[in-house]
Amino acid sequence: MKRALTLAALLACAALPAPAQVADLRSTTEFRVCADPAAVPMSSEDGSGFENRIAELFGEKLGLPVVYTWFPQGSGFIRKTLRAGVCDVVIGYAQGDELVQNTNHYYTSAYGIVTRKDSPLASVDMLEDPALKGHPIGVVAGTPPATNLARAGLAKDMRGWDLFVDRRVENPVGDMLAQVKSGDLAAAVIWGPLAGPLVKQDPELQFTPLLKETTGPRMFYRITMGVRLGEDVWKRQLNSLIRRHQDEIDAILRDAGVPLLDDYGKALKP
Repeated sequence: MKRALTLAALLACAALPAPAQVADLRSTTEFRVCADPAAVPMSSEDGSGFENRIAELFGEKLGLPVVYTWFPQGSGFIRKTLRAGVCDVVIGYAQGDELVQNTNHYYTSAYGIVTRKDSPLASVDMLEDPALKGHPIGVVAGTPPATNLARAGLAKDMRGWDLFVDRRVENPVGDMLAQVKSGDLAAAVIWGPLAGPLVKQDPELQFTPLLKETTGPRMFYRITMGVRLGEDVWKRQLNSLIRRHQDEIDAILRDAGVPLLDDYGKALKP
């Protein structure tokens, strides 16, 4: 299920460079970031995403200019960016995915329900709530909440969007939010770092994190940075930056509207 969290985790496996070569790939003159040019609100070629802001923070602390390699997040992303040696870090990556080596996590977030603030479903905070039955609910196919919705007997109410898309030409999250706002959907269940910043900009919508789910896949996940396997020194350097600048990272995420949870996914982070 981790592969459904950040689109950066939805990648095809490829052979790694030999361990002896890995240590020679990282640039010492640039902070080279692998990123999607249209993964709004996380990363964007215009630099407006919250991951762009975190990259700028790290570049500043390292005393290096930030340089991007842009590639759509989907099949081949890691193979053609990080593993090809053309960039050295993916800013947002789900903890535990085997395609990369994870740094320590720097935030925890969750899926949640987006509704209109004036909706009769505005108080719903669990996918098992009977109030959801009979109402059209948007969800990205293949994500953990799709499983929980089906287990809650809501399969017939689900309206699915594709996970594997090039967001330069398709925008599943934006489409779902627009339909919630128009009333075509009663609710949508979306990954918090995608929905939260966009909902923050819309006074008619609200995002309620799913903190009370008791069955099915978990709804919260820890997000790390991804580096190449074998680059332990680089990972430790990034871990040190995360530890020393966690408050600044949190400030960027909160300002963007990302819902932050405690490490156990039980409550919003103070």
